[in-house]
Amino acid sequence: MQQAGILHKTYKLDKTRMRLLKISIIFISLWTLGGCAALTEDQTAKWTAKDFYDTAKESLDNGDYQTAISYFSKLEARYPYGRYAQQAQLETIYAHYKANESAAAIAAAERFIKLHPRHPNVDYAYYLRGLASFEPGRGILANVFPQDPAKSDPTHARQSFGYFKELVERFPKSRYAEDAIQRMTHLRNSLARYEILVAEYYFKRGAFQAAAKRGKYVLEHYSRTPSIPEALGIMVRAYRQMEMNDLANDSLRVLQQNYPDHPLLRQLR
Repeated sequence: MQQAGILHKTYKLDKTRMRLLKISIIFISLWTLGGCAALTEDQTAKWTAKDFYDTAKESLDNGDYQTAISYFSKLEARYPYGRYAQQAQLETIYAHYKANESAAAIAAAERFIKLHPRHPNVDYAYYLRGLASFEPGRGILANVFPQDPAKSDPTHARQSFGYFKELVERFPKSRYAEDAIQRMTHLRNSLARYEILVAEYYFKRGAFQAAAKRGKYVLEHYSRTPSIPEALGIMVRAYRQMEMNDLANDSLRVLQQNYPDHPLLRQLR
């Protein structure tokens, strides 16, 4: 009987412990869930459009472009109308451009242009679109020398030229027009130089007709660029190789008349 009493007391004690353990587990679970809810709670739930914009702009100014893009996106989603949303769209273009996300910057610029064609700062969107496709360090000439120039792609340079041209034509008095014109000049010179390098590539491989056509293309499409004398020189050499002497002499005469002191003349005489 005494042993049964001891067992009964032990059972009651274990039962009490189990109850306390269950209560503890429930308490811990509720506390954990509450903590997780606090951690996952949207800290921006009560933010105004200005709060979003100021935070995004601070990130942008500090070079944290992805964070800036994220906050600009949230601003537009939460407050799709008004000046802050429109400004966020403009700043998003710039953030993508600074993050070297050219395609995203161009897409964002074109979206802004489509949504706000009469916005007072829409010329900035046109300008950023041109900048996003303007790659001076990674352009066509940078890729010419390590590979066949005929396989290089000048598409981005031509696209960028077109974007800047549209800006200048639509907004000739824009504050960005002068810089756009300078970049167009650079791009035009680069495209002309690209054609010369391709012409030389063809000439060295005996494709004289293709070389002459490239030279002629430069004369017709890139007048007043530094590559014009070289284009004429290639035409002279290519026509001579094909024994088309009249065309060779005509090209040489144009070179002599317009560039009488050019070093190429000593090589061609």
